[in-house]
Amino acid sequence: MTELEAGLEAVLFAAGDAVPVDRLAAALEAPRGAVLEAAAALENLYDFENRGLMLLRLEDKLQLCSRPLYADAARRVTESRKPPSLSPAALEVLTIVAYRQPVTRAFIDQLRGVDSGGTVAGLAEKGLIEEAGRMDVPGRPILYRTTEIFLRTFALSSLSELPALPSLEENEQMELDLDGRQPEAALEGQLQIESPPTRAWPEETE
Repeated sequence: MTELEAGLEAVLFAAGDAVPVDRLAAALEAPRGAVLEAAAALENLYDFENRGLMLLRLEDKLQLCSRPLYADAARRVTESRKPPSLSPAALEVLTIVAYRQPVTRAFIDQLRGVDSGGTVAGLAEKGLIEEAGRMDVPGRPILYRTTEIFLRTFALSSLSELPALPSLEENEQMELDLDGRQPEAALEGQLQIESPPTRAWPEETE
């Protein structure tokens, strides 16, 4: 392990949350490209040695977290901070927002065939979705989109990593559940989903 890799590991461990790459580069006094190379090396090292830690890239941020395999043990330590599981209705609404964002509550209601106000409010309270402005139509309804917490919860670097969405007929009810993955304690930094496949880190030009 190089000095930069060790420093990056220490900084991410101390931060406990996702940190922008540029901020890491400034803290470590290293070029942005070198930080990304160090991150890729750490990710491969953790995978090769089957470490209890994993490194995630969330858009333009990096985060060190525990592997889903050890979620139960981590949960026993942080039981008092464990957020509730998502209900089937919440997963359905979250799926609609993730794939069709930005969307209005009326669109969600129409697609599901039931009132989704309470479910939308609950997802917003958990930080999984947020307001994304208002639609330019009479009444100016609120538009909703997913958040960085959503990406972290489901171990996604970006929305482009979402599974392919099956084609739906108009007004057909959505039946996806994001691979059935439940974000049991991800809101507290403990991911409890299947480990994502190893990703090739993009090279950047200085």
